[in-house]
Amino acid sequence: MAIEVDKRRMKLFQCEVCKFNYIEKTMAEKYEDWCKRHNSCNLEITKNAIK
Repeated sequence: MAIEVDKRRMKLFQCEVCKFNYIEKTMAEKYEDWCKRHNSCNLEITKNAIK
């Protein structure tokens, strides 16, 4: 069963480069590092992003 979550009350971590949000801080940091080094998106990382 799916649970509806109010994003405004959910703590998310955002990549400062592309503005994608993640539940885990480590994932946001990993993606931000990728963005800065490659100036592109990585589909293996972005599949974990929260809309």
